[in-house]
Amino acid sequence: MSSSASASSDSDEETLRRNRILKSKLYFDVPLSKVPVIYAASYDIAFLGIEKLHPFDSSKWGRICRFLVSDGALHRSCIVEPLEASKDDLLVVHSESYLNSLKSSANVAMIIEVPPVALFPNCLVQQKVLHPFRNQVGGTILAAKLAKERGWAINVGGGFHHCCGEKGGGFCAYADISLCIHYAFVQLNISRVMIIDLDAHQGNGHELDFANDRRVYILDMYNPGIYPFDYEARRYIDQKVEVASGTTTNEYLKKLDEALEVAGHTFDPELVVYNAGTDILDGDPLGRLKISPDGIANRDEKVFRFARERNIPIVMLTSGGYMKSSARVIADSMINLSKKSLIDLGKNA
Repeated sequence: MSSSASASSDSDEETLRRNRILKSKLYFDVPLSKVPVIYAASYDIAFLGIEKLHPFDSSKWGRICRFLVSDGALHRSCIVEPLEASKDDLLVVHSESYLNSLKSSANVAMIIEVPPVALFPNCLVQQKVLHPFRNQVGGTILAAKLAKERGWAINVGGGFHHCCGEKGGGFCAYADISLCIHYAFVQLNISRVMIIDLDAHQGNGHELDFANDRRVYILDMYNPGIYPFDYEARRYIDQKVEVASGTTTNEYLKKLDEALEVAGHTFDPELVVYNAGTDILDGDPLGRLKISPDGIANRDEKVFRFARERNIPIVMLTSGGYMKSSARVIADSMINLSKKSLIDLGKNA
């Protein structure tokens, strides 16, 4: 293909993407009586008990909100419910062929790493697994709009950072981070985004999606000795911070301080997307790091402070975390952010 034909094809694709974003219903006005905490009961996955075959706590999202409500930190009526991402929404980043591949239960089973799912009719897999994921994608996309308006937003789900436009994996079926950013480019007139990915695993999905895209700066702090071992994607990390298995809280937080210092001097974002996985917790079977619950709260506080000091809107996603204790740790961290006036959970906080 000649370079002019290639440029024309890219331009057509960009126009189509832009039109899809402008027609989307995922951005909607949220009354000020609600706080920018996004969750719907449809986030939680219950699939005849089969979900227990994966170490991920698939009811984590609902449990986080129940803790916040029962602790009196958040009123249930203040939570924002997002809309489900439609096929047209997903096509902003995903190819038609990838979305079609999700019509095979065997493919979905490989992506979410639960082999028995392959045996179920796809209509059931769509309803029990992919529908909850699409709701969380809607939440991540909406979070950027709310963050721009309110200074911060937390999607109590999302952070599917192993999925890119052409491929899913690692319990990630849709590329919500990439989608969120593309919507922000068009709808919020934003042109510089920083991804701070502090999940224990490398965020290879968004790294592949934004390879060589100078509008997106990626700080990824991850354990190189665990999944996904994606060496191609590592080439596209702007700021790589590798933390070996067994890293403890003090060492981790020191590395984070240094990393944020460098990031702040290197790039001037208009939006921060913070992937706040709790699989760095001591005891997590997949993350293999040794960070205490207080260390998680401290980590989140540092990232929110980084954004607040620079007056940058921040979106937080809960991402990975494979212990039942994760939900309590996330809720406690959000309460700490509220006490430090880095977020405002409303009059009950």
